[in-house]
Amino acid sequence: MITEEILKQIKSGAMVRVWEKIKEGDKERTSAFKGVVIARKHGKETGATFTVRAEMSGIGVEKIYPINSPLIDKVEVLSSPKKVHRAKLYFLRKVSKKVSRRKIGVAV
Repeated sequence: MITEEILKQIKSGAMVRVWEKIKEGDKERTSAFKGVVIARKHGKETGATFTVRAEMSGIGVEKIYPINSPLIDKVEVLSSPKKVHRAKLYFLRKVSKKVSRRKIGVAV
């Protein structure tokens, strides 16, 4: 589960690392996914989610995490922007990594 402090920090433009539990056969391991939060939906409801976007080998990868998921081990907020002018940052899908950092204002 995600703590209340971390939930307040997870907002559009924040750089996060999400540790998730993955089952492979009878073994279980944790895997980290680092990226920019491009959307946060439905507040604190039971179906609330946040979307994290990263580029791997030149291909954009997005993962949608339910906030109340038991598969999320922990969430680290690496950096948070001072001010973002939009609630949903879907325009980051079309721009390069360099341009996106400049638009959000996060130093990576």
